[in-house]
Amino acid sequence: MFDDSEYKRTMENVITRFQDEMKKVRTGRAHPDMLANVRVEAYGEYMPLNQVANITASGGTMLLVTPYDPSNIQNIAKAIRDDPSLGLNPADDGHVVRVPVPALTEERRKEIVKHASSKVEDAKVAIRNVREDARKELKGAELPEDTTKKAEKSVDELTKTFTDKIDALFKDKTAEIMSI
Repeated sequence: MFDDSEYKRTMENVITRFQDEMKKVRTGRAHPDMLANVRVEAYGEYMPLNQVANITASGGTMLLVTPYDPSNIQNIAKAIRDDPSLGLNPADDGHVVRVPVPALTEERRKEIVKHASSKVEDAKVAIRNVREDARKELKGAELPEDTTKKAEKSVDELTKTFTDKIDALFKDKTAEIMSI
């Protein structure tokens, strides 16, 4: 009998990664995950921002970045300012970097949805790749034809379930982005 639990687990991991990616997408409200991709030059190398500073949201319109080492404050502000995908203008007072999160325009919201849709397609491709791996295993296994057909149907249903889940997550995120 064909065991699809390994493929189901892999598809669940794809969903988890997709959810993590969607958390990083800007929605108009300040959220620490917005700065998850920012890399700061500190101690002679580039490091993720969350390794050199604590990031908190203050209200819905301000992020506060508190460096662990105050000597990195200028580099932190520069790294945030230089990231074009964020479009943020941080200000530092010598102790904390304040990052005001401006309200999004309709045009910017549409751009963000378009950018997020590319992540949707990447996740769906990953799900389809898992399906193809399962099909290859089925072809290599010497199973009776009716068992193979049932297993293929099971894998196809799994694929549909997980792609539908991706679509639902994206629909929710789109509604969150487009709401003012």
